[in-house]
Amino acid sequence: MRKGKREQRRKPALLFGTPTIVHFSAALLLSALVRVPWQAIMIPAVLWAVVGSCGTLNVIRRMRKQGVYEPELEDWLFHVVLPVAAYVVLTLSAIAALSHASEALFGIGAAALLLLFIGIHNAWDAVFYHVFFSKRGTDEDRR
Repeated sequence: MRKGKREQRRKPALLFGTPTIVHFSAALLLSALVRVPWQAIMIPAVLWAVVGSCGTLNVIRRMRKQGVYEPELEDWLFHVVLPVAAYVVLTLSAIAALSHASEALFGIGAAALLLLFIGIHNAWDAVFYHVFFSKRGTDEDRR
């Protein structure tokens, strides 16, 4: 029974931990792609569009699939609304890069920065959860 309770408490952490890693990885990938000396804008624009589209679909799929936790307003904001906004800006900037490359780079940078800030917030939120909520359940199991 204790193992079942422990698993139940870990599910929200696993559910929200993986997207945080994905957002950090996407920000790192975008930063690397911007620094490559491309001969033309077409290849990076396609890569940015793929990252943006896959990121949007991943966020929506993950939140629709989870049934373990009832998200609060802050969870909706930092796990759905802002990530989807960042990935949509990334996708639209990739499309705009074909005709307005220098202006589109501001959108790419904004999306990468937003994903980085979301990742930092969500990582801090996970630490807070583990320290103050997960530990409480472990102490109760020992009694």
